[in-house]
Amino acid sequence: MTGRTLVLLRHGRTAWNDSGQAQGHADVELDEVGHAQAADAAPYVAAFEPVALWTSDLARAAQTATYVERATGLVATHDPRLREVDVGSRQGLTLAEFAATYPEEHAAWLCGDDSRPVPGAETAADLLARTLPALREYLGQLPPGGTGLVVGHGAALMAGLLGMVGWPQDLAGGLRYLSNCGWAVLGENEVDGPVRLMAYNQRATAGAPGLLTP
Repeated sequence: MTGRTLVLLRHGRTAWNDSGQAQGHADVELDEVGHAQAADAAPYVAAFEPVALWTSDLARAAQTATYVERATGLVATHDPRLREVDVGSRQGLTLAEFAATYPEEHAAWLCGDDSRPVPGAETAADLLARTLPALREYLGQLPPGGTGLVVGHGAALMAGLLGMVGWPQDLAGGLRYLSNCGWAVLGENEVDGPVRLMAYNQRATAGAPGLLTP
């Protein structure tokens, strides 16, 4: 098979993940659990034998990528196009605080309508416009049969994934984001062939690195 593969890995947990605060572009670092998750996941994704590594430049993703660097010997390219969706003035708010502060915007968000974003926030179209070209570029840089690894964020990776396989962005509401240090696998059967979702939300287990588990 000459097709190429992209493995999309979400960053490890942060204190804001734990407290339910919207992070967006906030440069929040991994917490202790997040570092452990990244250390556990690294040998699993290294088993895909990636030849290239890209990461968001935000700390939580870049720190996760350092564990992959150690496991693979690769040096990550930091790309701001992989940053999480900018949530604007919602940054730092929990869902309850979001609902209390911006009730109309919160109601629209619950319905999957992003035509009324909070001040300063990106729309789904904005997010897709930067994540999809990045993933297409990475795939195009891989040799036939090669694998690349991308470290990023829940909403940003979801947008890019849906775009790569040609699914509508409103499916994001029906899918769960990747877990912290969960990964998805996108692949072609042949170079420039259709991209398919081959695995989703795989996580490190007690089994051998490289196993795909629910």
